[in-house]
Amino acid sequence: YKAEGVVEDVTNRIVDHIRPGPYRLDWDSLMTSMDIMETFEENCCVMRYTTAGQLWNIIAPREFVDFSYTTSYEDGLLTCGVSLDYGEVRPNFVRGFNHPCGWFCVPLKECPGHSLLTGYIQTELRGMLPQSAVDTAMSSTLANFYSDLKKALKT
Repeated sequence: YKAEGVVEDVTNRIVDHIRPGPYRLDWDSLMTSMDIMETFEENCCVMRYTTAGQLWNIIAPREFVDFSYTTSYEDGLLTCGVSLDYGEVRPNFVRGFNHPCGWFCVPLKECPGHSLLTGYIQTELRGMLPQSAVDTAMSSTLANFYSDLKKALKT
């Protein structure tokens, strides 16, 4: 899946809200928990996070364990990740898997104070799910992601 949108803020502040850290749980309505399991350097970690059930719980809550890295990219920032086979799956969760994915955030030269945020998401929710349910959930999740992020940045 690819998601793209203009966000009214500077790249550093946007990426601070997206990458693993204290802001993400405050605004991301899909994410229900996040734990940094290992830190390798300031912008590099292994995190475990859980997501809420979706589509009236047709899609049960999921757990992911991802390696996450954030770095400079051209004039902006890139935060990327990939799932790891790490630790035991907690009860009441299905372990999802993220193939390499990431969020690119670059300033808009023609519109100072705004940034273009582009996400590439390659996730396997796993479990016995019809692809149409996954596609519906992903489209609404990504739309809500931008809406929730924009609200969080205004506060």
